[in-house]
Amino acid sequence: MKVLVPVKRVVDYNVKVRVKSDHTGVDIANVKMSMNPFDEIAVEEAVRLKEKGAAAEIVAVSCGVAQCQETLRTAMAIGADRGILVQSDAELQPLAVAKLLKALVDKEQPGLVVLGKQAIDDDANQTGQMLAALLDWPQATNASRVEVQGDRVQVTREVDGGLETLSLALPAVITTDLRLNEPRYVTLPNIMKAKKKPLDTVTPESLGVDVAPRLKTLKVAEPPSRAAGVIVPDVATLVDKLKNEAKVV
Repeated sequence: MKVLVPVKRVVDYNVKVRVKSDHTGVDIANVKMSMNPFDEIAVEEAVRLKEKGAAAEIVAVSCGVAQCQETLRTAMAIGADRGILVQSDAELQPLAVAKLLKALVDKEQPGLVVLGKQAIDDDANQTGQMLAALLDWPQATNASRVEVQGDRVQVTREVDGGLETLSLALPAVITTDLRLNEPRYVTLPNIMKAKKKPLDTVTPESLGVDVAPRLKTLKVAEPPSRAAGVIVPDVATLVDKLKNEAKVV
């Protein structure tokens, strides 16, 4: 079985994000970029499936600027066999990415697509669900356990009331949660090996996909800073402040 793993290049989670002065977006100039943590978990899970003999080949895919090749090389250092870059300088929104992935799925014919449940830059949590809808494939989101059993895959996901276990017919789409696994440390020998693995570059036009934005960002702003706490002398003062200042009672 072939496993397709989409990965996204985002601002590193350790970086303090700064909003541009004109409020048009986030400043990424001279900022460290890395693979989306949820996608890193997806790559790790695909590699574990291969180690168990459930998968034969892992194909990492990234959509975006030329620098996304670095993200694909990281995925190949973790264990992906080859990479595909859909290169575009346009703003790629979730629906456009889902359409690009569908075109690649039609071409590659994988038995399973595993991707992060969301990206830490836009927190949209949409691409996996949109891809499943476009493919008309079964889907399981927020997976905390994945087990391939013949022509089906059993997925355990965390819900408000506990754990929910789903059995999906392959091919299927799975989005990963944080507790699915802990990605392995990428060693220097594997980084060197990743440089020799094949990496193909295609364009949205060659895939026949229109990636024009359908949404417009009106303004990006930082959340307001929290005000300092106030010590009140008694309960009556507290109730008065909650009622007249905070207006929550």
